Amino acid sequence: MNAKGIQILEYNKIKQQLLTYAQTEMGQTLIHKLMPSDRLAEVEESLAETKDGADVLRLKGGIPLATLVNINPYLKRLEIEASLNAKELAAVGKVLRATGEIKSFLRQLSDENLDLQHLYQLGNELATLPTISKELLISIEGNGHVTDEASSLLKSLRQQISVTENEIRAKLSDYTRGKAAKYLSNAVVTIRNERYVIPVKSEYRGQFGGVVHDQSSSGATLFVEPREIVNLNNRLKQQQAAEKEEIRRILIELSQKLAPYTHELALNGQILGEFDFINAKARYAHELGATLPMVSEQNDIYLRQVWHPLLDKKSAVKNDIAIGKDYKAIVITGPNTGGKTITLKTLGLVQLMGQSGLFIPAFDDSRIGVFSNIFADIGDEQSIEQSLSTFSSHMTNIVEILNNLDDRSLVLFDELGAGTDPQEGAALAISILDAVGAKDAYVVATTHYPELKAYGYERPETINASMEFDERTLKQTYRLLIGIPGRSNALDISLRLGLDETIVAAARQLTGQDSQDLNKMIADLVSKRHDAEENAIKFKHELQKAEELHNDLSKQYENYLKQKDQLIQAAKKEANNLVSQAQVKADEIIAELRRLRLEGGHDIKENELMDAKGKLNALEQPIHLQKNKVLKRAKAKKNFHPNDDVLVKSYGQRGVLLAKVGNHAWEVQLGILKMKIDEADLEKITAAQAEPKQKNVVVRSSKTSHVSPNLDLRGKRYEEAMTEVDRYIDAALLAGYGSVTIVHGKGTGALRQGITSYLQANSAVKRFEFAPPNAGGNGATIVYFK
Repeated sequence: MNAKGIQILEYNKIKQQLLTYAQTEMGQTLIHKLMPSDRLAEVEESLAETKDGADVLRLKGGIPLATLVNINPYLKRLEIEASLNAKELAAVGKVLRATGEIKSFLRQLSDENLDLQHLYQLGNELATLPTISKELLISIEGNGHVTDEASSLLKSLRQQISVTENEIRAKLSDYTRGKAAKYLSNAVVTIRNERYVIPVKSEYRGQFGGVVHDQSSSGATLFVEPREIVNLNNRLKQQQAAEKEEIRRILIELSQKLAPYTHELALNGQILGEFDFINAKARYAHELGATLPMVSEQNDIYLRQVWHPLLDKKSAVKNDIAIGKDYKAIVITGPNTGGKTITLKTLGLVQLMGQSGLFIPAFDDSRIGVFSNIFADIGDEQSIEQSLSTFSSHMTNIVEILNNLDDRSLVLFDELGAGTDPQEGAALAISILDAVGAKDAYVVATTHYPELKAYGYERPETINASMEFDERTLKQTYRLLIGIPGRSNALDISLRLGLDETIVAAARQLTGQDSQDLNKMIADLVSKRHDAEENAIKFKHELQKAEELHNDLSKQYENYLKQKDQLIQAAKKEANNLVSQAQVKADEIIAELRRLRLEGGHDIKENELMDAKGKLNALEQPIHLQKNKVLKRAKAKKNFHPNDDVLVKSYGQRGVLLAKVGNHAWEVQLGILKMKIDEADLEKITAAQAEPKQKNVVVRSSKTSHVSPNLDLRGKRYEEAMTEVDRYIDAALLAGYGSVTIVHGKGTGALRQGITSYLQANSAVKRFEFAPPNAGGNGATIVYFK
């Protein structure tokens, strides 16, 4: 990429801003090396990495990284079998811990199904080395201090040093606090030559004996090591030397353990730098309010509401800039201070940012191209050293640009042809633009020369543009108007300043009306093209939303169908389970009926038993059937109506339904009795099943009845117990019992009183009395029937 163009467009200022968001030396190195790429695949990959970082920043607050230094110099020393000091080992340990944290963080993101294009792949290349990482963490703190846990010997030596120091301080405190304090300059203990001493007045040096290690600048104070602590100081020195030796041994051992992994550690440092670099790009984009641009392989550029990245987003004027689809050359005309130069720099710098993998300061759905080079000739390039004028300096730069551009180059010319005779300058500007067009390159040029307005009309793939001027306030708005050439606005300004209207009108008649009409027509076409572009973006968003909604509904419908099938299958399984249970009970009933028939008490035909068994079997269906018609017919049989013939299953008696009493109960006529029976105890008898009515009702004898002569109500609630008493008395009458016993317990007496009241009101009861004391006493009642 052209170095001069990068410098003119102030690309390095973007890198300086980006540096403030890096946390590691490796990430800062990558930022220093950052340059725009001219390869489409590299640009797309770099932008995708930034998008991953932006997604993580938005959802998780960014990639967790500590401040790390570059460990490559340390690794080179390990490769030559040198040992590292404690701070260097601490730096390596921090890299290993950061590696483990990143791996764990990425696993969490993967578990949450966060879609990232590159970060997972990058994280897979990290090597954690858990054993050596744990050992470094235990042995060395982040500031390089070797901990007591590094070895048992080191811990023991430090304990000994602590004991010796305490002994020395205790003895010296006798001097500073006792009678000898009057011989001291200050009652303090200090250190000289790594030995504990006391400050003694020079005239009393002989009071303590020992060794003089230093004296004050005036000579009035001597720093004396008293005779009594010389041996203690000697012991302390030996212990401290042993401590240093043990620390040296520990550092050598740790260095030797790291040596085989220098390649993995170097790769870890590099990858962590890339994570930091991606994180910095994401944070910078968030701070700038930048967005992810689309990349056009055809260099069809459309920047929506773009602003210069070095300006404040809130105050910067935003413009729509388009080039590459309908035109490859834009000629911006008009007076100075209108914003032409900043527009050129915005286009060039934003394009450099996008090709560097950075988000751009523009609205969503903006498009950038991929240029092989971006050339810029902007600003005053006058060189005193080379004795070049402004014109000569510009022309030198232009010559170099023309010699190096190709059909994938973007050229930015500011005030093309300025600095010389207007007529010659305009001619040169036109010729230079033709030369750029001959190379099929992209160009945006600003100029004062009105001759270039016609150039914008006459040349193919070329369009005029200007910076908007507010006629009401007579001020520039700094908005780019593509398709409208610049004008001096002299007539409008003169009119606003008070010039006579007739003079201004006469001046307007002298200007070319055709030119004004053409300007309006071009402006209208450009406006319609801009509206079409915005509508296309809007429709794209709507289509994307519609597709997402369609996909979501399709998934939900598929889930609904699956759940529906599952629920149907589960319901059928449950229904068949109930049928199976019913079959077991039916088999028991049929076996009992068959036994009764064999005993000679009933006239029951075998074929009727088999028919009943077959109908119960028919209730079950295979699970895969979609419609259970047998169950539907069975359910229909359960629909009861008044005057239906039914079988009361608990009594084995046939009856006739009289009326429904409650949600699930019917009043049934059983011979001379009327009873309230639950629907679950009733079975509908069809006409085919019904036998000819007999004149006399056969009542089951007590011998064959399954009704117990005793009813135990203990533990039951009052309402439930009274309902059961009512049904039991009816069943006992049908069974032909002369008497029965109701066991109700003593309790509070409420149930006993309720049963007494019921028996008194029942006309079938002859009399009743409490049971004998040995049979329950007043906890049971014996009932005698008429």
